[in-house]
Amino acid sequence: MDDTSKESAEAQAVRERYARRTAQDPRYSLLNPAALWPMQERQRAMLALFRRLGWHDLAALRLHEVGCGSGSNLVELVQLGFDPARLSGVELLPERHAQARERLPQAVSLSQGDALGLSPAASSVDIVLQSTVFSSLLDDAFQQRLADAMWAAVKPGGGVLWYDFTVDNPRNRDVRGVPLSRVRRLFPQARVTAQKLTLAPPIARAVVRIHPALYTLFNTVPLLRTHVLCWLAKP
Repeated sequence: MDDTSKESAEAQAVRERYARRTAQDPRYSLLNPAALWPMQERQRAMLALFRRLGWHDLAALRLHEVGCGSGSNLVELVQLGFDPARLSGVELLPERHAQARERLPQAVSLSQGDALGLSPAASSVDIVLQSTVFSSLLDDAFQQRLADAMWAAVKPGGGVLWYDFTVDNPRNRDVRGVPLSRVRRLFPQARVTAQKLTLAPPIARAVVRIHPALYTLFNTVPLLRTHVLCWLAKP
């Protein structure tokens, strides 16, 4: 099987994995503190990262999201100060791409299809974002090809912004954790800055039923956090 066939097979496998998921799962509604608190935590961590990088004018940055889904992250980025005309995204699933197109300003450039074939031009963006995409890719070689394409698109001085979980979910064989050691292998030339975030979702859902403030309390224990936010800087 050649590389093209492998890529097509993995893309089809991703479609099938997503088809098995519940589209309107109330666990992910922002009415649920177990979903809202992690989102706000991630936003604060991203903004703190941008400040450390000296990026005070977010509207000047070009950002491309791999696997943009229904556009939630891109909506957030517009709200945080990014210029819609400097944002782009690619989504494999046609129905999720259509949802993103409805939600986002027309100035945001959206493509539908395999991210490998729809990468931005080399060294053309400041940030390539991936959020819980690689944990749905179970083929190591496909992961590496996508990582290489993302890295190629980043300008020198920019980087890959990575948010994903690091541990396996024994109840879901459609995903697997991507530990930080694997992230480093995927981007061997990057200068890596990483921060553990996000209280383990099963724990979060349990404790917020008692009181939402317990999320913050339990999240002070690093061993209970399951995700990592990485900045993979390109020299």
